[in-house]
Amino acid sequence: MAYSRSHFLRLFKNPTRILGFSNVRNFSVTSQHLAPDARVGFIGLGNMGGPMATNLIKKGHSVVAYDINTESMEALEDAGAVIASSPAEVAGKADSIISMLPNSQHVRNCYTGEKGVFEAIQPGTLILDSSTIDPSVSKEMAALASKKGAVFMDSPVSGGVNAAKGATLTFMVGGDEKEFEAAKALLECMGKNIVYCGGVGNGQAAKICNNMLLAITMIGTSETMNLGMRLGLDPKLLASIINTSSGRCWSSELYNPVPGVLENVPSSNNYEGGFGTALMAKDLGLAQDAATKSLTPTPFGSLAHQIYRIMCSTDLAGKDFSSVFRFIKGNEEE
Repeated sequence: MAYSRSHFLRLFKNPTRILGFSNVRNFSVTSQHLAPDARVGFIGLGNMGGPMATNLIKKGHSVVAYDINTESMEALEDAGAVIASSPAEVAGKADSIISMLPNSQHVRNCYTGEKGVFEAIQPGTLILDSSTIDPSVSKEMAALASKKGAVFMDSPVSGGVNAAKGATLTFMVGGDEKEFEAAKALLECMGKNIVYCGGVGNGQAAKICNNMLLAITMIGTSETMNLGMRLGLDPKLLASIINTSSGRCWSSELYNPVPGVLENVPSSNNYEGGFGTALMAKDLGLAQDAATKSLTPTPFGSLAHQIYRIMCSTDLAGKDFSSVFRFIKGNEEE
C-alpha cells in the first residue's frame, strides 16, 4: 500500500499513531493543528454555526462540514466547504473538529451515537465544542475523547448571530491549558475575545452564568421599556436616556427588545433570527440545575427560567428571546 507525503507528516506530528498508544495521550497536539494544511471539521450549521464555519473558510481554512439540514450544507458547500454524510465522516477527514449543537443530547449523539465522531476519530484530533451544554457532559466527552487519544475542549460562545457573522464572538474555553494556543488559533478566525477559563467544563460554567444574567437583564429592560411607553415616553427617547445613564446594559443598548428602537436586531424583524426563546429556556434550565447541585440561591434566575418556559408554550417559542417584551406587553396594539 502506497502512502503519501502528507500521511507520513501526520504520523510524525502524532506519535500515538506510530507507537500505537491510542488510549494514552501525554503530548501536545498544538503544532499539528497550527500546520497550514490542517483541515477543520465543522458539525452544526445553524444560525450560529453556519456563519462561524463561513468565517473559517474566509480565513483560509479547508473545512469539511456536516449538518442534518441539507440546505445548510449546500449553502456552506457554495462557500467552499467539503460536505460529509455523517459526523464520523467529518472525524475521518479532519485534524480538528468544531461542533455547534443545540443541547447536551445532541452533543452526545453527535460524538457517541451511530456514525458519530468517536467511531472514526483520529488520535491527536483537537475537538472544540461550542455548544452550550451541561458542564458534566463536557467532562464526559473529554474523558471519552482522551481514551481515543484525542483532545476535547469546551468553547461556548457569546455575542449572538451578528457577532457570529462579523467574527466578533467571545469564546469561553475550558480544557488542557497546553492545548489552548491551538484552540485560540482556530477560534480567533471566528471571534475577537478568546478567554481561557480553566479545566474542562469551566467554559460552560462561564457561559450559563452569562446567559442567566442576559435573560434577567432582557426581562428587566422589557419591563422598563413597557412601563415608560405606557407613561407616554417615546421608546427611542427612553432608550437613549437609559443608555447614557446608570440603567445602561447590553439588552438596552445593543439588542433593544422594542421594535423600531434599533435597526438590524430581531425585535425590528418580527423577532426573527437571533437567539431563540427555547434555547434561552434551555440555558436557564442548565443554570438552575447547576444552582441546585451547588446549593446556590438564584431567585431572579429561577423566575427568568419560569418566564421563558411559559413563553415556550406560546407562539413566541420560535421567536428571538427578546420577544419577552411582547410577552410582557401583552396583545395591545403597537
